[in-house]
Amino acid sequence: MAATAPTSPSAAAATLLFLPSRRHLQETASVPVPSRAIARRLSRGARSLGPPRAGAGERGGGAGKTITGKGTIRIVSIVGDGSISPLKDTPWEEVMRHTANRMKWVDEGFEMLVFTDKSIGHDDLSKELAQCDMLVNVAITSQETVEWLLNNTEFIPNILCFQSSPTLENKLGGRFVQYTGHQNMFGNLTNIGKPGGMKESAEVLKTVSNAWERHNSDDIRFCLLVVVNADIRPVDMLQNLRAKGLSTLSCMIRNCGPQILNCLFDPNCRKALQCLNSCSPTDQVCNYRCIASYESPHLEAFSLCVLQKNNCLDLNAEIPSEPSVTPLTMFREQKLSHELAEDLFVGWLDNLEWSWRVVAGQNPAYDQFPCQYQLFYRGKAKGSFWYEPIFQVRTLEGKLVWRRRKYRVRRASSPGTFYFSVLDNGVVSKEFWTIVDVSDDFSWGLFHYHGAAQAAGLAYTGAVLVSPDGSCPDLDNPRLASALDKCGIKKWELYMVDNCSCTGAPLGTPEDAKLHYQIAPGKESSILQTG
Repeated sequence: MAATAPTSPSAAAATLLFLPSRRHLQETASVPVPSRAIARRLSRGARSLGPPRAGAGERGGGAGKTITGKGTIRIVSIVGDGSISPLKDTPWEEVMRHTANRMKWVDEGFEMLVFTDKSIGHDDLSKELAQCDMLVNVAITSQETVEWLLNNTEFIPNILCFQSSPTLENKLGGRFVQYTGHQNMFGNLTNIGKPGGMKESAEVLKTVSNAWERHNSDDIRFCLLVVVNADIRPVDMLQNLRAKGLSTLSCMIRNCGPQILNCLFDPNCRKALQCLNSCSPTDQVCNYRCIASYESPHLEAFSLCVLQKNNCLDLNAEIPSEPSVTPLTMFREQKLSHELAEDLFVGWLDNLEWSWRVVAGQNPAYDQFPCQYQLFYRGKAKGSFWYEPIFQVRTLEGKLVWRRRKYRVRRASSPGTFYFSVLDNGVVSKEFWTIVDVSDDFSWGLFHYHGAAQAAGLAYTGAVLVSPDGSCPDLDNPRLASALDKCGIKKWELYMVDNCSCTGAPLGTPEDAKLHYQIAPGKESSILQTG
């Protein structure tokens, strides 16, 4: 039976909402891995384009070989010696070595080695290049290095070049893609192989280009994962970068017609959807800023129906398990208990109107808002504990507005670890928090979190550095440096929070809130309350 066009108002509205999102998802969709025969056919041409890309389920681990679903993937990165990145002027060598460690958090099968171009011609580098699946060139400008790479890497099926000589070419799955201009990082793209593969390669490179230009450690890693996902083997954490087809549209019309119409007729909700359609699905900064800028009851109802209750986009995400961060075990020479850990969260509340103020954070999507206050307190019910972050948002229309969330907090098995959950604009987020360290005088604290909004298909990690007044502690303090190291965080990854103009924050806790139980700033250990 032929499909018929939707005719109801809600169906028409859903079509308007769905089609732009679907088109955008296709722009960043993972490229299906072709059969070996197709790959061979695409690789024929005037130039040697290297071996075919890996076929699904085939084994290998080096150039010209194929990879199993969970086999080792070998990546080599060569960086210009002494080159400086835009990440707080950190040397590219340090950035890429850190990226190699972070790749392991995604999959232990990722083996990434980093060399400077001083190693050109050395046996160790040549040996690794001979068996790698991907080469990543960063800040390569030396003519000697460029010529050596052109003569010694043509057999590598996947090559990415960032901030490097335009003579060096990008290659995906054995197909060359080269610079012909300067419209963006990759310039205009020209296919040297068969024309059929150009569109897919261009989509992948566009995604990689946009991510790289965001200049943060999460997106640098994402660039490499996109290429692995497209041309080597599927990456689990990128499973949501695929359009879902007409089943999404059908689900929305069948289950959420009134919510769709209410959203379209509400100016803020409509702006939120238009804004989200302009974001890459992988750009959490853009996505969350759209939501925080235009949140409304109608947007919450729309998200609750389409995503949370009916999962019309067929998304999924799990809370990451890596990096594994150990909690603080002792505080002021006392073994950390659940009660004491909660007191550390409650922090300065009572002395001040808030528990802590955020100084800096590691996650670019959630830790970059100005004027972040944290309120932690015990509830009226026995064992209940709550967290309320209050923060400013500069909307996309230039207005400064305050936002507030309310998380339910439960103790995890180990003292100093907690489960957080919140309904944020219609979508449930679940998080696992760890108290990494708090100074004995409560002058700073470091809290790490893993989280996932399952129905939105988003997983994330981050950490917040806090102090009583929002001023930055000494980042070179050995104890704080050790705490950051436990989280796998470098100082250059931190986003400093703007705490300059924070008057009028909507603070306050419920009248029946309970605060410290055993310990508080400026007070020695004792039982401060009972019950």
